[in-house]
Order: sequence, then structure tokens, then C-alpha cells
Amino acid sequence: MCSANFSDSFKVFLANVTAFTEPRSFKDAMEFDVWRKAMGFEITALEDSGTWDLVDLPPGKRAIGCKWVFKLKFNSDGTVERHKARLVALGNRQEEGVDYDETFAPVIKMTTVRTFLNVAASRNWALHQMDVHNAFLHGTLDEEVYMKPPPGFLSSGSTKVCRLKKSLYGLKQVPRCWFGTLQTALLDYGFRQSTSDYSLFSLVRGDSEIYVLVYVDDLLFGGNDTALLSAFKSYLSSQFHMKDLGTPRYFLGIEMARNAEGFFLCQRKYCLDIISEAGLLGCRPTDIPLAPNHRLAHSVDAPYDNPYQYRRIVGKLIYLTLTHPELSYSVHILSQFMQKPTVAHWNAALKVLRYLKGTPGQGILYKAGTDLVLTGYCDADYNACPLTRRSLTGFVFFLDGSPISWKTKKQDTVSLSTAEVEYRSMSWTTKEVKWLNTLLHFFGITQPGPIPFHCDNEAAIHIATNPVFHERTKHIESHCHHVRDSILNGLIKPAYVPSGEQIADIFTKALGVVQFRFLISKLGICNLHAPT
Repeated sequence: MCSANFSDSFKVFLANVTAFTEPRSFKDAMEFDVWRKAMGFEITALEDSGTWDLVDLPPGKRAIGCKWVFKLKFNSDGTVERHKARLVALGNRQEEGVDYDETFAPVIKMTTVRTFLNVAASRNWALHQMDVHNAFLHGTLDEEVYMKPPPGFLSSGSTKVCRLKKSLYGLKQVPRCWFGTLQTALLDYGFRQSTSDYSLFSLVRGDSEIYVLVYVDDLLFGGNDTALLSAFKSYLSSQFHMKDLGTPRYFLGIEMARNAEGFFLCQRKYCLDIISEAGLLGCRPTDIPLAPNHRLAHSVDAPYDNPYQYRRIVGKLIYLTLTHPELSYSVHILSQFMQKPTVAHWNAALKVLRYLKGTPGQGILYKAGTDLVLTGYCDADYNACPLTRRSLTGFVFFLDGSPISWKTKKQDTVSLSTAEVEYRSMSWTTKEVKWLNTLLHFFGITQPGPIPFHCDNEAAIHIATNPVFHERTKHIESHCHHVRDSILNGLIKPAYVPSGEQIADIFTKALGVVQFRFLISKLGICNLHAPT
């Protein structure tokens, strides 16, 4: 695979994140001095912050286990920033009401991340990435939690356990503890929290603005004032032990490249890891991820002898759809057979991997200097599921030609006609329009007029715009009719598009090679044409 279009620094970065491997167990890590030192640093940090006390286990109490997790952290130039060893409590052994209560903590939605990067590219914002060292240690536990000592740091004959005073990675309640601490620090600095995504914060001072995206202990932020950004970074460093990772190159497994053209996002390393795990690095690529007119729902093949491997591969493919929208339909189909996959389902999953073998560097380009106009496409496939007779909804939204939001979803009820199916699809799409419009308002972006979204069913458009079609719609639940209200309020404007040019068609069915390639080009997906 050619990488001539990448700059030298980005080639180094790609080579490093691909070449280095991470230990899978404590035993493997103990063979390397760098990982032994990393574990020592982690224990020292935990003890210095007063994370636990060594005590005897009280009668009637039980101690949960813990394990080591190892991760390489890279600088923006591709060099190894540090070898990170994380001590993780086995929170799956906790009991609700005994050693934890409330657990929910918001994390940034990936649609918000893509929207933010699109806006940043358009407005030429400076972006930064920071990591909080031992973020979960900043939360204080209210519950009584006991943990077995870390492997390798207490003599084998000792009966002591750790009584946790502060939160630790792996515990069910600690994400909420940490997010509450960070939220307080940001609000005290003057930030405002978004109501459309609670992990998004903004700070506006005159003409200067900063936006912060929070995903657990990873912070991605940017704005139009470098002095204000520097002051904010100093504030964060005064509140927490921060690691400045510089210009974002690798965020949540997504590789980012930038030049004057804009941002390019892909998951090349993640994609190659999946292919390698399945043993297909030497396979012959295919042109499409799933065969048209497949009959996977009616498969009578023998059960696949390793369902865990099937679930693992499909689970990774779900995460890969963050930058591969064209895989949404294929992954939707494969994920329906997690419980009892057959050999046919496994072969279909391998076909998706063979498609990825030919496009590992494929991703999305967010262009600079655009007008940030929102448009959408919605489509439906009538009676798509032969088992339940329920239909599929698919939609995609573009911000000036670059996709930011997409989905393939089975509808909740059985519909009686193609017009009803398309109308329900429009209803679901309208909900996404409302949320995206609120999100864009938070970034200070107002649409110049009603937001157009395209449908290839004229009957559904007539139903949405003309209420006299009551005989066709009297059995449809009232929640679908909020489409009409949105049209009357001037939020949306349905528009007809011929079926052959319906981009959302790729989210509702498996297509042939010609039509699949045509819609890929319309989706704004690039393959190995990344900015440097």
C-alpha cells in the first residue's frame, strides 16, 4: 500500500503506531524493563495520592480483584511518549447497592467529534489534545470498597487488602466521580455546558472562543485564540496532572492528518489489526463488503464453532463504522447473529474484512473554508427483515459535502406500505435534524434557511406536506407527524431525489459494485488521499 501522499512526520507516526506491540498480561510485561518501570510509576502515583490503605479484610466483606492494562502513548511526531501501565479494578465483581450506586457518566458522541472537526477545519481553528494522568484518582469514593493487592507488589504470604479511599479505573462508579470533578473545574473557569451533548463545553470571551470535548480522561479542544488556549492549558495543568499531547494525531483510535485542505480521519491501524487478527493480511480484496440479495437471515449452515471470535470481529467492525459509513448496513446485518452465528455468517464477516483489505486507509475528509450548510438524505427498505417483516431506516447528514452523522436502524413496527415506511424514515431523520441543528447552534452556526433532506418516495413527501392524505396515515402513531410540524416551522424542507441518486440507499441494502462505488464517491469518502 502506497503512502507517498503522507508527509515524512506522518509516515513516522503511522509506522510507529503500527509496529509497536503492547503486552497482554502481567507475565508478558515483566519480561521488559520499560514495562516494569511503568508499573512502578503507577503504584507510586497511587500511593502518593492516598488511593488506598492496606488493612485486614473485615468479616462479611469481600475484596474484588485487579489487573494490569498496558498502553503505548505517542507524541504527535510519532515517537513514543511513554509506556503506560494502568492498574484496573475488576469492577465486574461489584454488587449494586453494596459497593456502588449511581454509575452513569456522559462521554462525547462521535457525531459531535466529527461535527467539531468539520467546524474546526472550516474556521481554521488551532486544535490540541491533552490527557489527564490518573484521572480517576481525582474522585473520592463514598462507598466502602476493598480490593486485592496489585500483582507483583505484595508478598505472597500477606493477607492485607486495599481499602479504596479514592476512585480507581475499573470501578463502576468512578467515571461519574471523575466527570463531576472535571465538570466543576470547567464551569468554575467560565465554560458553558451544552444541553445537546453534556460532554461538550464552550468558553466565549468577546470574539474569542474555545470548545472542549471530553471522552473520559482524553480532552480534545480548539478555538480561534491561541493566547486563550494557552491560558486554558495552564489552568488545566494547575488543577490536574496533565499530559500535553500536542496537535491531535490519534484520538480514540482515529488517526487525524491535517494540512491547508482540511482534516482527514481514518482508522488504518485499527483496520489492519482486525484483518491481522482474522489472519487475512495476505487475502485477495473484494470490491463490496456484502453480496447483493444475500440470505443470511435464512442461513441453514452449521453453527460456527467459535462464536466468541465472530462476536469479537463484529464488535470491532461496529467501532470501525466511525470513519467507514459505507459499512453501516453490513455491520447492522452481521450484528443480528451474535448469539448463534453460522458458518455463512462467519464467511460474510470475512468478506467485509476482505473488502477492508483493499481500503484500510479509507476515511473522511473535512475541508477547510466551507460554508457549513447542513443537508440530509433518508431512505427505507420495505420489509427488509424476512424474519420480523420490519423495515430498515437509513440516513446520512452532510456539513458542506462531508458526512457527520449516519445510521442504519430497523424500524420498531411493521409497516403496511412503502409510503408508510418512507414516512417513518422521515420521522426518524427529523429527530436527528433537530438534534444536529441544536448542536450547530452551540457552535454559533445558523442555517440560512430550512434544512433540506432528500427522500426518493414522492408519496411520503406528499403525506408530510399535505394533511388531506388522512386515509393513508390515520393508523400511524402521532409521533410520526412531527415531520409536518417541522415543515410548518421552517426547520426542514423535504426534497425529492431519484432512487439512483439516493445516497442513503447504501445504508439500507447491499448493492452491486457499480452502484456501491457511485454512492461511495457521493459520500465524500477518500482512499489514501490524506492531507499531510
